Amino acid sequence: MKITVLTLFPGMFAPVTAESIIGRAREKGLLEIEVADIRAYSADRHHKADDYPFGGGAGMVMTPQPLFDALEHFGAGGPECAKRLIYMSPKGRLLDRRMIEGLAAEGELLILCGHYEGIDERVLERFGMDEVSVGDFILTGGELPAMILIDAVARMLPEVLGNPLAHAEESIYSGLLEYPQYTQPRDFRGMKVPETLLSGNHRLIHLWKFEESLRLTLERRPDLFLLFLENRDSLDKDEKNILEKYEKKFLSKKH
Repeated sequence: MKITVLTLFPGMFAPVTAESIIGRAREKGLLEIEVADIRAYSADRHHKADDYPFGGGAGMVMTPQPLFDALEHFGAGGPECAKRLIYMSPKGRLLDRRMIEGLAAEGELLILCGHYEGIDERVLERFGMDEVSVGDFILTGGELPAMILIDAVARMLPEVLGNPLAHAEESIYSGLLEYPQYTQPRDFRGMKVPETLLSGNHRLIHLWKFEESLRLTLERRPDLFLLFLENRDSLDKDEKNILEKYEKKFLSKKH
């Protein structure tokens, strides 16, 4: 997959795209990331890329000329454009698992990072970009949300994580929050690892993890717990028995 990022602050991406999972994916040739400076496409002699908004209002708005030229330089808007065009925006559709899986199936993404009070609306009208949000809060610009999107999508690419089952077991993607994790030593300052995890009984360990995930999800994300209740058909008998116990707690909280 190739991801192109258009931004006013390209230096923000270097540390993120060179390290950890994304960095290793790039080294293996599984992911190509190109970051371009929008100011380089400005016709203004001072490389200006923003101006005051018509109708007044606080802040500045990114002007259309540099954005049009940058997008067209990378093939956006053309009749044969195969790139998925994304604008990081608090007004956009919330980034979730389904969207991430869809983006991971694309061959190429082009992500536009807004700044200040946003971009001239004519950019969105001309290029028909998908507006994507990472949550109901405001950040200084689209750079950090773009990094979140890139990281989430990269993890979905084949061979990036190594273990093909990793996605199914991860928090949220499994439908539940992740169970508690422990490592060596078994006893640290009097705090001991649960005996079940040391038993070697894989079935008991699985059920312990499942129950802990249910408990945490009910406590912290009852909205996810409710969704999980509606998709219980794939559970086995033991899992359903455990779920019924937490379902009763869930119903008692509602009344």
